[in-house]
Amino acid sequence: MIIAIAKRFSQYMVRWKVHHGKNNSRHFRHSHISLGLIGGLLVLLLVMSPGVAQQPAPAPSSTQSLLVATRAIRPFVFTEKGQLTGFSIDLWRTIASQIGAESKFVEYSTVPELLSAVETGKANLGISAISITAERQQRFDFSLPMFAGGLQILVRSTESSSGGFPNILQLFFSAALLQVIGIALVLIVISAHIIWLLERRHEDGMIGKAYFPGIFKACWWAAATLATQADEMPKGPLGRLTAIIWMFIGVLFVAYFTASATTSLTVQQLQGDIKSVDDLPGKVVATTAGSTAASYLRQQNISILEVPKIEQAYEALQKKKADAVVFDAPVLLFYAANEGKGKVEVVGSIFRDENYGIVLPNNSPYRKKINSVLLSLKENGTYQELYQKWFEAKKS
Repeated sequence: MIIAIAKRFSQYMVRWKVHHGKNNSRHFRHSHISLGLIGGLLVLLLVMSPGVAQQPAPAPSSTQSLLVATRAIRPFVFTEKGQLTGFSIDLWRTIASQIGAESKFVEYSTVPELLSAVETGKANLGISAISITAERQQRFDFSLPMFAGGLQILVRSTESSSGGFPNILQLFFSAALLQVIGIALVLIVISAHIIWLLERRHEDGMIGKAYFPGIFKACWWAAATLATQADEMPKGPLGRLTAIIWMFIGVLFVAYFTASATTSLTVQQLQGDIKSVDDLPGKVVATTAGSTAASYLRQQNISILEVPKIEQAYEALQKKKADAVVFDAPVLLFYAANEGKGKVEVVGSIFRDENYGIVLPNNSPYRKKINSVLLSLKENGTYQELYQKWFEAKKS
């Protein structure tokens, strides 16, 4: 193209000279200088880019290659037989085939890491179980909602945690009960020595003068009186006064012991008291760090045990390090119906509605295409087939 311009410029110069001749030499010199500068610029362009005119522009690629950030969370994303699978994975592969895009998945451990990868350009988009929130919409573009969910509560199953014999064993070996027994033994020893000192000087006393075996009988009397089962009373006046005081202490001790045992058994069934979000204050609730569940619990001033992965929250619940787990309802339902069947149960209704979406950088050129395909999948029944595959069938 530049060569053609140079040829036309040369022809123009010849015609201009013939037309103006030699009469207007001053005007010719000024114009000649200007045209010479233009010609020099064209020559410079030719020298610097000798192959521009000969090289055609590269043809656009027929397919797009996208990096898709994701994270493992059943049943949306997980690894099976060395391959990623799940509802979100199947949905994206269907969308990618419709928009003619090749894609490669890149796994991240947490939602904040996934969002950071999309925001910094390490990934073109992200898909998993990513809640659409007002705060996130200020930093990202989201697709139309791809899944409707919300938060729900997971607790230990009342069936797995019930049973009289194990609870009784836990009661007898609990720290509170051992403390009560220790105090009772100290009081028995003290009371036995007082009775032995008072009764050994009485001729008809119930305890002999010798320390052994007199102290053993005194200990037996003190223990029986503490349990309100004494069958013999001291003979001396000071001994009887001590016995009356000791009987009152025994009544108080029995009442205290009964209250402590009842409280311990009640604490063992705490999970049965959690039926809704109103029961969570005062409990330890496990969830994943950086999740919408953690934000919600923090706003409600509920004690949180934050862990990197939801599997660790399940483990904390089973080991009684947490009283409940709060997380996305479909994830909890899937776990309760499969790996946690018989061990845990989901209680209450969804108390915070949330929608999941595909996250993209702001002004992403793929948003419109993805939204168009999502609408088509819901209209032609493909979306419903994927939903039934991963949720209806897996619940049973």
